[in-house]
Amino acid sequence: MKFFTRVKTKLTPDELKSRKKDRLLLLLSGVLFGCSFSPFPVPFQLLLLFGLIPYLFVIEKKKSLLDINRSTYLFAFTFSLITLYWVGSWQKNADPFLMISGVLLAFVNPVFFLIPSTLYFYSRKVVSEKLAIYLLPVFWVTYEYIYMATEAAFPWLTLGNGLAKFTVLIQLADIIGAVGLSLLIVLINVLFYKAYKFYYINKPSAYLNFFGALFIISLWAGYGFSKITNYKPADKTLKIGIVQPDLDPWDKWSGSNLFATLNLYTTLSEQAVNKNAKLILWPETALPVYLLSGNYTSVVDSIYSYIHRRNIFLLTGMPHFVLHPDKNNHPADAKYSKGSDYYYSTYNAVMLFSPFSSDIPFYGKARLVPFGERVPFASSIPFLADLVKWGVGISGWNIGRDTTIFTVSAGNTTAKISGLVCYESIFPYFLDRFAKKGAELFVVVTNDSWYGNSSGPRQHFDFSSLRAVEYRRSVVHVANGGISGIIDPLGKPVVKSKMFEQSVITEDVTLNSDMTIFAKHPMAIPILCGAFSVWIAGMYLLMYLKRKFNL
Repeated sequence: MKFFTRVKTKLTPDELKSRKKDRLLLLLSGVLFGCSFSPFPVPFQLLLLFGLIPYLFVIEKKKSLLDINRSTYLFAFTFSLITLYWVGSWQKNADPFLMISGVLLAFVNPVFFLIPSTLYFYSRKVVSEKLAIYLLPVFWVTYEYIYMATEAAFPWLTLGNGLAKFTVLIQLADIIGAVGLSLLIVLINVLFYKAYKFYYINKPSAYLNFFGALFIISLWAGYGFSKITNYKPADKTLKIGIVQPDLDPWDKWSGSNLFATLNLYTTLSEQAVNKNAKLILWPETALPVYLLSGNYTSVVDSIYSYIHRRNIFLLTGMPHFVLHPDKNNHPADAKYSKGSDYYYSTYNAVMLFSPFSSDIPFYGKARLVPFGERVPFASSIPFLADLVKWGVGISGWNIGRDTTIFTVSAGNTTAKISGLVCYESIFPYFLDRFAKKGAELFVVVTNDSWYGNSSGPRQHFDFSSLRAVEYRRSVVHVANGGISGIIDPLGKPVVKSKMFEQSVITEDVTLNSDMTIFAKHPMAIPILCGAFSVWIAGMYLLMYLKRKFNL
């Protein structure tokens, strides 16, 4: 408890004034970073390059770990609140759990920001205090990767994501990825901060820091301009049709008429088929049933009848049920039905229906939304899944284990496609396994309608620009109510739908299997930063033990 409390002392007027100033600076940094993310327009994204400076002024003068982390939490809470307010949905029909999770996220998410601030405090004991602030970018990368690596991951606030609409500056992601962009963002903030601080006390090193920051920005922007200027689209293309039905997500899951819903999808699909689309795309959980469970053969037959008649492929999000008949041979996380005495698994899946085969390959979502789709660590600690039960199917999905690549053949073109589900698209390192298996196109099926006309759907679509650049693949978003669209390998939106309208998009998308430097070595930066962070923590621990035991 010593870490969380301290003896209260009466502050002097000067101390009260200083505390108020510090809090205003921390709030300012949080607001500047919050306003740098979507839906704010491109000029606001430049706030990322200096928005951390007020925060740096505060933490560098704090002496204790408690004071540094308190300051960090206030900054991170403000940042999170502005950027992630939408998670609670706050609509009339929103499930209470969704609202509760939104409130919890606002308070819990900032806790992870204490990782870099704690490592920064440790580094002040290992190296000189003047040099420690320069190590903050390394610690920030360590935090972002650690947050991505666990089942509780919600790395929405990766700083590189904030640059998603700044096409010139995201081109470097094909080498260093979004997390590498985060490193540059924090480094530039540190250099500008030190430049100002040294200039204020008339030190020549002010100019070294200032021009160092400008030099990095110049090289960064120069690389981006070069990539955009010299970009040549791949010759290989596939004409696709995106169907955005704009169904009310709560009404859809209430058990509406399946054939009426299916008729809507096929009617909208006809618009794309009539424009010669060879692959039709439907959104996440297009039909709210376990279609291949054996209870909906007439619906499956209707789908096959349509794709055979029109000679097209259909890639769609769909709940999926897998029965494990052998009770002695089933996945470790399979669920057991007491009433029917069998084991089974359920997945938030993507399926491919082909006019040439009755086989239906599927991909089960592997990165599940914490608490929304699965209780974190339920596989390792099974009783956790039974602690909370909500009406939204919490802990209902199993974790997908395969990296399925869907193959679509249309005329002389054979396309290899990766189908991703919803927030899987915000994980930079998750997509490399699909790229290494030959995926030429990333398709993201999603249902962002849960969050209304808020920042969430806009951020989700924009963040995919980073994935497009990191792997130099086209990324297609297929949403229930928005935003659907196509992002080219430069990270530029080619076309996108409006929010909450029925829409059909028919376009050619480029197919590419070349591997970028990032795709080949995605873990280079987090491994180096993580190793250095472990060394700093280890050295601090050794120093602490020596002092503690007089070694």
